[in-house]
Amino acid sequence: MIGRLTGNIIEARPDEVLLDVAGVGYRLHVPLSTYFHVAAPASGPISLHVHTHVREDAIQLFGFSTTQERGAFESLLSVSGIGPRIALAVLSGIEIGELERAVTGGEHGVLERIPGIGRRTAERVIVELRDRWPRPERSRTRRGLRVASATAEPGPNSQIEADAVSALLHLGYTESVAADAVDRVRRAEPPDLPLEGVLRAALRALAR
Repeated sequence: MIGRLTGNIIEARPDEVLLDVAGVGYRLHVPLSTYFHVAAPASGPISLHVHTHVREDAIQLFGFSTTQERGAFESLLSVSGIGPRIALAVLSGIEIGELERAVTGGEHGVLERIPGIGRRTAERVIVELRDRWPRPERSRTRRGLRVASATAEPGPNSQIEADAVSALLHLGYTESVAADAVDRVRRAEPPDLPLEGVLRAALRALAR
């Protein structure tokens, strides 16, 4: 099983990255927080913590910028009815701290705002993880804010909007809902808001 990979980013999209490790390209599915991390300008190789998901017909790799994210992902996979796609959507939609509070506090409404999570699934997550949720290490840096300095490459706003809509589609939102959320952000926020800012603002709007 692959547990960690170090190399150079060849391609980065909101849902996956291509990592060159000694001439071999590894395609890893990632949550938005990890995408923000690897999309930031880097002077050298980066390391991603990896979960190897083995199925009868495929082997999938999932990459995370921190061990806390990987641990949360694996905990979510242990819940009946939760697969990799929904687990990634959860980690992309809310911060680990917020997820932990929702689980330990029985706040199923927080989870229900995420595409693919209905009332019954939210309740299963809470019941099955409440007593064994791995508590994250204490840190002054909240998930995702560790890469707050990351900005999108300069370019037309239309490209940023298209990338933001694409990212929301991968999280399970419909095209009309995603486009409407991004449009609302563009009308309410500064025109030079980078991709990370657009996505975060759109997710906040969708969670209301």
